[in-house]
Amino acid sequence: MKIMHLALIGAIVALTGCAASGPKFSELQASTPALKADQGRVYFYRSSSMFGAAIQPAISFDGKEVGKSQPGGYFYVDTVAGSHEASASTEATNKLTFVLDKGETKYVRTSPQLGLLAGHIVPELVSAEEAKKALPDLSYTGQAK
Repeated sequence: MKIMHLALIGAIVALTGCAASGPKFSELQASTPALKADQGRVYFYRSSSMFGAAIQPAISFDGKEVGKSQPGGYFYVDTVAGSHEASASTEATNKLTFVLDKGETKYVRTSPQLGLLAGHIVPELVSAEEAKKALPDLSYTGQAK
């Protein structure tokens, strides 16, 4: 029984280290730079659920790595209007394509799902209302702007 308790404590400690750290969205929202006239913004975020916490693949946007899918984290990308592709890869690659207009903000939630050999991270577009409920408690994991 003691071994089970120690194993559980060890697992919790290990998974806690997987969560994002940094300033919260609610703290940074006011200082987030305004969009340039010819650009749109894409927020990428992941809830702080411990399910699949160890799975933290890179997120690619139009073929370029822009961040990681970290539990409890978010980041954003400002980009030109047009058609775009976001993806995350583990043993399989999951892709999302969408069109972004000038001045528009889109929200991409990355969520873990069970896979055959390893978990997968699946990007999906969500409504602004849904994203705005999740974002305030998430930590910024992007590069300093």
